[in-house]
This record gives sequence, structure tokens and C-alpha cells, in this order.
Amino acid sequence: MGGKKFAVLLCAEDTEYVRKKYGGYFGVFVRMLAEEGETWDWYRVSSGEFPEDDELGFYDGFVITGSCSDAHGNDAWIHDLLAILKKLDSMKKKILGICFGHQILGRAVGGKVSRSSTGWDIGVRTVTLSSSSPLALSSLKLPSKLSIIECHRDEVRELPAKAEVIAWSDKTGVEMFRYGDHIMGIQGHPEYTKDILLHLIDRLTQRNFIVEAFAMEARAKVGLRDPDKETWKKLCTSFLKDRL
Repeated sequence: MGGKKFAVLLCAEDTEYVRKKYGGYFGVFVRMLAEEGETWDWYRVSSGEFPEDDELGFYDGFVITGSCSDAHGNDAWIHDLLAILKKLDSMKKKILGICFGHQILGRAVGGKVSRSSTGWDIGVRTVTLSSSSPLALSSLKLPSKLSIIECHRDEVRELPAKAEVIAWSDKTGVEMFRYGDHIMGIQGHPEYTKDILLHLIDRLTQRNFIVEAFAMEARAKVGLRDPDKETWKKLCTSFLKDRL
């Protein structure tokens, strides 16, 4: 018997910097999630590359990445992704969504996504985990608060009754949610390093998404504290691989 098989649905183009230093965003996720004996594939869904319907059953789980696109947008590939996610939901496949992935999952299960009324969230933020969440009762023994790298201006504003909000922050009401036992979204970036975040701040400034004064403030704050990367790694791998 072979090991488990996973697929990363890439929703953004790699920058040259991330490609050279980390092997692209696929490399960043594999570094965090992959374990010996597993097979990891990728599909560049933002370029229209999707797994075929008859391939979906081959995978034990899927990871949806961040993106420069809006999860509330109407690009053709976003609608194709929503259709795939609804099929995976009906199959009860494990799906982990990160940032844009978190938001598009929220939309796929019937929630609403929009621009945040408080603007960009860029830096290392503390999120509070729900004490009633199954995660709190798991063998991970998670603390009530965790720090995570954030880089987003959209958010999940509403979720259907079946979904459970399992983390929030003083800026974002839905930092994490679960839907059944097979879907989990995380608004922050457990996979990012501070180096990647600083690179993205520069790119956002160059592309006029943020002004230089905001960028300078964000860069200064990055050095003040560290994200809880190892705890996030345990949480994500445990969810994706049925260890909770």
C-alpha cells in the first residue's frame, strides 16, 4: 500500500523570489505539511488547471492557497474552483483553506466574503481559539491564543449555521472555521516565514496596493514578535491527516 496522496490547489502565481528561494508556494506548503511516504501534487487553478472529476477520489486531502484575487470575485477560474469545492464537500474530502483558500471555502459552503471594513491586516496577529472547539479538546492541547502571520484585506463576513467559528481576533471575526469534520479555513498564513511577508509588503507597495507609510509601519511591526509556526504546523497536519 502506498502512502497518502494530497493536492495543493495553487491560486496565485509564484513570484521569482519565492520560486528561487522556496521552490514556489507549492514548496512552501510541502515544507510545512508533507511527511515521509506521502505524494504531493499541485494544480495551478488560477491558470485554469484543475484535477479531473475522476481524479478527485485519488486524493486524501486538498490544500487551497492564498491569492492576489478576490474570493468574492467572478473570474471564470473562481467559479470553476467553487464547483470543485462543492464536489469535494459532497465527497467529504479533507480540505484545508489558507487566506484566500479560507475565504473561498466560506463562500463555497454558503457564507459571504467581502472587503474588510477595517482595511488591510498585515503583520503578526494574535488569534483566540474557541474553548468549545474540537481542536481545544484534541491531543494537541492547544493554547487559547496563537500568533500567526496575516496578509489580507478581505474576510469571511458570514457563515451558514452548520459552520463553526473556531478562532477570531480583535480585527477579524472569522479567523478560523470548521464545516463538518472535513473542511477547515484559516485566515492567516501558517506557512509563511517573516521573510516571505517582508517580500510581499514590498510587492504590495510596488503595485500600489498599500502606501509607503503603511508599509514602513508594517515592516517595523514584523520584527516585534514571532508566529507560532510549529503549533500551526501540528494543527494543520493533524487536521488534514485525521489525527484530531
